[in-house]
Amino acid sequence: MMKIFNTLTKQKDNFVTIKPNEIKMYVCGQTVYDYCHLGHARKAVVFDMIRRWFLASNYKVIFVENITDIDDKIINRANENGENIYQLTERFINYMHEDFDRLGVMRPDVQPKATDYIPQMINLIKSLIVKEFAYLAKNGDVYYRVRKFDGYGKLSGKSLNDLRAGERVDIDGFKEDPLDFVLWKSSKESEPYWDSPFGKGRPGWHIECSAMSEDILGKNFDIHGGGQDLQFPHHENEIAQSEAHNECQFANYWLHNGFLNINDEKMSKSLGNFFTLRDVLDEYNPEVIRFFMLRTHYRSPLNFSHDSLMDTKNSLIKIYQSLRNYNLSSFNNSEIIDWSNCFAKKFKEAMDDDFNTSLAISVLFELVTEINREENFELAKLLLKLSNLIGLLTSDPQKFLQSGTVLEHAEIEKLIVKRNQARDNKDFKLSDLIRDELLANGVILEDNKNGTSWRKN
Repeated sequence: MMKIFNTLTKQKDNFVTIKPNEIKMYVCGQTVYDYCHLGHARKAVVFDMIRRWFLASNYKVIFVENITDIDDKIINRANENGENIYQLTERFINYMHEDFDRLGVMRPDVQPKATDYIPQMINLIKSLIVKEFAYLAKNGDVYYRVRKFDGYGKLSGKSLNDLRAGERVDIDGFKEDPLDFVLWKSSKESEPYWDSPFGKGRPGWHIECSAMSEDILGKNFDIHGGGQDLQFPHHENEIAQSEAHNECQFANYWLHNGFLNINDEKMSKSLGNFFTLRDVLDEYNPEVIRFFMLRTHYRSPLNFSHDSLMDTKNSLIKIYQSLRNYNLSSFNNSEIIDWSNCFAKKFKEAMDDDFNTSLAISVLFELVTEINREENFELAKLLLKLSNLIGLLTSDPQKFLQSGTVLEHAEIEKLIVKRNQARDNKDFKLSDLIRDELLANGVILEDNKNGTSWRKN
């Protein structure tokens, strides 16, 4: 049986869906006012991997990922640029799709924008006011009464007494309690607004996910996911809102991916170690980045450095090299895997144990060793098939190994022929000169029993 670490229970739980063979899954997406950074990339790759494994395990998956397109940062950035929020957000939504497409991340089944669900948010807030879980303050904002919800802190493990005003909660003189959080913000001059029973304004951040997930997936669904940084306060507040409103459990399983650090430090513009995903994609093959994200267990911290990416690149090259001499053009991706095969069985066991891609990838390297030893076409197909299940080895081996060279491929092939002729004539000086010339242009020659092949350095 598949086991998943549930942040709510703080342990690995047997995974049981509400409806047999169907998974309803909601993942918190981007606030679209800037380019995606590496932290966004890790979340996207992790939950894409999880979604792919569910599909490989014969589940029907309804995958929902929201877009936050109204927010203080969005308003401020739009004002700085002299444009409206819709121009800004549409531009960065397109950039986000471009970047994630390059990483091999599948588009969500449903990708709702916050601004399309304002009526649902208003109705939810009205319900919370009626049930006295929320109140209209003198400044026109609507706040949630945190202390009225008995289960507050059950996801993050934080107790109300431990939460000090000014540390992780905003101090606001209009609140009944410093712990209370905003559901609706009253309109300010030159800001976008919507009409509501509470006056003109716009939603707070937390309310959007409660409203959108309920509207699309229902009051209770299987999985809610996101980055570890969202556990508190965002996800904690979602639970408080939704369960007070619906009087039933919100999500059955909560999944959170770990933090991404840069050279063992938290990524920060002030530290000068901030990288957009686009920056890194311009320097490295997208599959190298995806492979790097999956080599570490999704819940563990992930440390980014150029050295670690180079190491990942070299590891991926080794895998592709093992497939180089096989004609995989006729490979049938729909072919059923024989899960009794020892390699396939170990791979499945790793993935079923809380999506342990680190262990699963070690199985792939075991396969590579066996392929290189036996030259077994069936094992090569199995390697490709298992890798594809989590979005790896999606390129043609030859194209991957030879992409991005300065020299034209035809020119490289001519130089290889010239070098081989020199070797046949025992002109090793010329042979070495040609090898060195190619190496200086980023081309590595590899001599084997099948002849001479080459790859990009």
